[in-house]
Amino acid sequence: MNLLHNLLVAVQIISALVMIGLVLVQHGKGADMGASFGSGASGSLFGATGSANFLSRSTAVCATIFFAATLTLAFFANDRASRPAGGTSVLEGAAAPAASVPATGAALVPGAASAAAAAVPAPVAVPASGADAVPSK
Repeated sequence: MNLLHNLLVAVQIISALVMIGLVLVQHGKGADMGASFGSGASGSLFGATGSANFLSRSTAVCATIFFAATLTLAFFANDRASRPAGGTSVLEGAAAPAASVPATGAALVPGAASAAAAAVPAPVAVPASGADAVPSK
């Protein structure tokens, strides 16, 4: 299974690099646009490009190989046979609740627990409406 995974990654990387090279070598569709405004060859501005040449067909083949390798790697990454049958969730393996986590790092130092408890301020009462917070004369 590991050999197949490595082979698929290698095929994906090689096809991506070949596809990048083929796209960079190709002549752009709109490259004649600037020449068409001054020269009277305006029929090729947005017209039909004709049949596909070797480079465009090679790019299509490389893109198909790249997408097939990507989908195969995604399928192997989401392999349900290797998971436990209990349907465990990510949240089931979560850490302790936030209430048990100390508020400051001082609680981790021996002998500083009493100082950390004394340094916690009392809760401040919040007014029920915003009108109570406005100072008056």
